[in-house]
Amino acid sequence: MDQPADDLAFAFDNATVTRAGGPAVLHDISWTVRAGETWAVVGPTASGKTTLLDVLQGKHRLMAGTFTPPIGAVRLVAFKEDSRTFSYAGHYYQQRYEFADTDEPLSLAEYLAAGAKVESAEVRAVAESLGIAGQLDQPFMTLSNGQTRRARIGRALLAKPDWLLLDDPFVGIDADGRTELAAILGKLVSAGRKLLLATAREWVPAWVTHVLELGEGRVAFAGGRADGEGDAPAEPPRRGGSAGASPSPAEPVIEMRSVTVRHGGRAILDGIDWTVRRGERWAVLGPNGAGKTTLLALLCGDHPQAFSNDVKLFGARRGTGETIWDVKRKVGFVSPEFHLYFREPLTAFEAAATAFGDSLLYRPPTPDQAAAIRRVFADFGCDDLHDRKFARLSVGQQRLVLLVRAVVKQPPLLILDEPFQGLDAATADRIRCWLDATLRPDQTLVFVTHVLAHMPGGMTHQFRLAAGRVEGITSDDGGNLPHMN
Repeated sequence: MDQPADDLAFAFDNATVTRAGGPAVLHDISWTVRAGETWAVVGPTASGKTTLLDVLQGKHRLMAGTFTPPIGAVRLVAFKEDSRTFSYAGHYYQQRYEFADTDEPLSLAEYLAAGAKVESAEVRAVAESLGIAGQLDQPFMTLSNGQTRRARIGRALLAKPDWLLLDDPFVGIDADGRTELAAILGKLVSAGRKLLLATAREWVPAWVTHVLELGEGRVAFAGGRADGEGDAPAEPPRRGGSAGASPSPAEPVIEMRSVTVRHGGRAILDGIDWTVRRGERWAVLGPNGAGKTTLLALLCGDHPQAFSNDVKLFGARRGTGETIWDVKRKVGFVSPEFHLYFREPLTAFEAAATAFGDSLLYRPPTPDQAAAIRRVFADFGCDDLHDRKFARLSVGQQRLVLLVRAVVKQPPLLILDEPFQGLDAATADRIRCWLDATLRPDQTLVFVTHVLAHMPGGMTHQFRLAAGRVEGITSDDGGNLPHMN
């Protein structure tokens, strides 16, 4: 028997959608959501998930078909904050570490309460439920990637919308945090909150009742969730790899001695000792807020306290005459934070080409450099993006371009911080295999992740941080380290 019409939450009927006047992104979408259902939208990179959520909050035009929108206020939590309260367009990347350059910085508590009529006790309660109460007095722009994601969800919850849309809410959050966040969101659903999320299939929470799967902008499946679907799979066994440490001790690439970083009287890093040698493959692990982002900022020359600490890169101590460009010339780098601040008005090809200038400014590459860029685009399966504007790409496509940028100049030191965020499993595996096969034995890799299955093969060392301290270091020069939580 047909369900009554007043049970309808929202619906698409043969809808075709464009973005920014470009070609169609969604094609012939027919999808009906009814009261009491909780949906997850899944699909590979660039399948149209984010565009679909944008349409639900009133963005983008329909070229064909019809859309019956949800009733009431709709709040979307996406990858990047861009509002009157805070916009990355008004800041530069290094500023998140240069606290003196920020006049009256917006604190996390102020960010959470902005635009909402809430008491401080309610703000604290939400922050505690999301595990970020300890950062309430901290400047919002200095939060880690995972902390920022939790903060954005918290702010949306305090706004009390009729519909809460979450775009990849579990990305950038450690394993325990993902479990905690799923439980928090599940309680909201049980209390009657209307919630819809786009996420990886393996991270669909148990309380989701229905799944919409997109493929190349079309509906591949829409219906009730099968029992057990979306339960997180066991981590795959450690894969070996041809890339490993040199058989004899090599010269140090990274040296840290008793490195301590403080802000506001709190130690973000506390007494760090770490040596990385040429050709080693290091996995850097730790929960959100452990200090991983600050650790990498010291290496890349982005944190001013690098100059007051004993930090050496390629044998040269920071602050002994080298410029930030001398440092960046030897380093390939990508991170969620760098992605947030990359706002250059360039094509995808031009964005990748900035790697050869060691800055964000585009200079025409040499013929050999241009050929290298196009080769990596093809290897990563995104050679159709060359001439498209970076700003108009999906989050996953942008991350692919920035990954090309990080690896294309074959730097002696490659630092990949959560490089597969926003990518589907097949794309991530393709790039992981590329790293296994392509990295030279003399290239050094530092790989940061919350998802152990994302690590390439041949990892020789694990460096684990917790609360700014070294929790443990494990090594195996054979490149066969087991997964460790």
